[in-house]
Amino acid sequence: MSRRTERIAEQIRAELALLLRRDVTDPRIGLLTLTRVDVAPDLSNAGVWWSPLPAAAAPDPAEVQAGLESAAGFLRRRLAKSLPLKRVPELRFRHDRSLELGDRTLATLREADVAPGEVEVEAGDGEA
Repeated sequence: MSRRTERIAEQIRAELALLLRRDVTDPRIGLLTLTRVDVAPDLSNAGVWWSPLPAAAAPDPAEVQAGLESAAGFLRRRLAKSLPLKRVPELRFRHDRSLELGDRTLATLREADVAPGEVEVEAGDGEA
């Protein structure tokens, strides 16, 4: 990705996060994090990777995805008004599972963690 498309991707990510928090009222879209945006070099498409924030009631990813796809046209029109671009990319939302996989990995590591005083060291048979 060139510096220009990286800059545009970051502008889109920041503006989408603001729009989702402030203007989108679809109840299927709860609190979520936009983890990254990948923009095509010709600005025709933008892949928007999202992950729900950990909460007591974890949302169904399929419902969140449906809400985001439903709001894509609205979000694209709002981006066209706020970003200085001739062509605003078509938004394609994708669920990013990396945060939940990271949480699961950390939980597994915490379960396997043993306090230093609990480890038994066996004496070797090499004593003379």
